[in-house]
Amino acid sequence: MHASSRRSFVTRAATTLTGLALVAAALPAAAQGYPARPVTLIVPWGAGGGTDATARIVGSLLEKEIGQPVTVVNRTGGNGVVGHAAIASAPADGYTIGMATVEISMMHWQGLTELSGASYTPLGLVNADPAGVQVRADAPYKTINDLLAAVKANPGKFKASGTGQGGIWHLAIAGMLRDQKIDPAAVPWVPSNGAAPGLQDMIAGGVEIAPVSLPEARSLIDAGKVKSLVIMNDKPSALYPNVPTLKSATGSDWTMAAWRGIVAPKGIPAEARDKISAALKKIVASKEYNDFMASRGFGVIYAGPDDFAKFMAKSDAELGATMKAVGIAK
Repeated sequence: MHASSRRSFVTRAATTLTGLALVAAALPAAAQGYPARPVTLIVPWGAGGGTDATARIVGSLLEKEIGQPVTVVNRTGGNGVVGHAAIASAPADGYTIGMATVEISMMHWQGLTELSGASYTPLGLVNADPAGVQVRADAPYKTINDLLAAVKANPGKFKASGTGQGGIWHLAIAGMLRDQKIDPAAVPWVPSNGAAPGLQDMIAGGVEIAPVSLPEARSLIDAGKVKSLVIMNDKPSALYPNVPTLKSATGSDWTMAAWRGIVAPKGIPAEARDKISAALKKIVASKEYNDFMASRGFGVIYAGPDDFAKFMAKSDAELGATMKAVGIAK
């Protein structure tokens, strides 16, 4: 090949490659395969809390799985309404996802929003921390049945705390009492700003019961100041395997947990849904995720899109029935 012919061939090849590059750059993101740019992960609760910590470890591991940056954004306000609404109303392109929490099964019953779990594309359930029933270490009750018998015999005498009025732990004990054919009002609820102040109030003698999760009570249990009588789950806690389940202690099928899962706006592309949900399945099975969650005392659970949808529907129905029974549903 003559030098001039070689130059002509090289020039044509370079022109062709440049043209292909320009065409690729001009293609919409979807045509290049998902994800073609960074993903935003909305958290409806403040930085530094348990939901934020869980979202950030998920986001960090998700980056490695999908090969794009994942930016965690906290959208707080309205007791979770603002952030959950931001997830639901984001463009349904797969580039905005969010961490939904148990409150999405509660807020619409209170008239705070029309959103429910059915308002999203479920991608994966990644965490659940069941309620427990904590009492002071020196309380005379050795089992949950001892405590329930005392409540039945002395309605109004035993008070409980651990969250705001109508919060998840309030509904946990109200539902348990209702399931045991005891009026939920038999244990008056004392609102608090969370599990920690509720537990401290119990230690100080202001209330007798703190139906919070075992991870939240962990430091006081380990310090010998609090004992856990039962866990409202169908299997024992990995943290305290000797604490009986409510089912084994009473025969009750009542369960209640604070949970967290990844969702997206309704109607995202199937490619995006499948890519994120497959990545979440790997993340929840990973040593890094399990080690992180264990260090915080958080429970690890996984449910794929279909099972997560069923889980949210069941959570919604149970919480709605309990909120109506307690008189806090609109």
